[in-house]
Amino acid sequence: MLEHLKNYHILLASKSPRRRELLAELRIPFSPILLGGIDESYPDSIPAEDVPQYLADRKADAYLSVIKDKDLVITADTLVIKDGKIYGKPNNEEDAFRMLAELSDSVHKVVTGVCLLTKKKRTSFTNITEVKFGEITDKEARYYIDNYHPFDKAGSYGIQEWLGFVAVEWINGSYYNVMGLPIHQLYQELKVF
Repeated sequence: MLEHLKNYHILLASKSPRRRELLAELRIPFSPILLGGIDESYPDSIPAEDVPQYLADRKADAYLSVIKDKDLVITADTLVIKDGKIYGKPNNEEDAFRMLAELSDSVHKVVTGVCLLTKKKRTSFTNITEVKFGEITDKEARYYIDNYHPFDKAGSYGIQEWLGFVAVEWINGSYYNVMGLPIHQLYQELKVF
């Protein structure tokens, strides 16, 4: 379907197994690539919903000096945001528990920024999904953390895991965005890249 991409060596700049799985479902050959030491800080002046795009672009900038002419790099960053507060990956069990307690029985946004980059071209976009959690009891939160170790997930949860089954009342937007890659929008962007 995306024959024009055969001219590129597609590189997914992510260690996320979920992003790799989602991109593989598009049946586009790609290779993972990882550069260490990319600064993921951001100015406090940036609105919370703009931070994922800022970070995806910043990651892309880090790869610009190492890619070749036929490389197409995909970078992404996903954050959970509630009432303007950013929830990234938890630092430990207590941080994960705190995040789940704060997200319990409320609506939050999952925001993913994506950047497609070659030596000559760049396209960036943001995808936002609203997620409504029902009440998450302390016991449920502890069970989830103890059994699923959500330390590599923004907001301390994976929608495709147990907590997603028992806590998510509804979503408005892309389910796959909540997993970490808005695959429909990515496909549309790749069609015209």
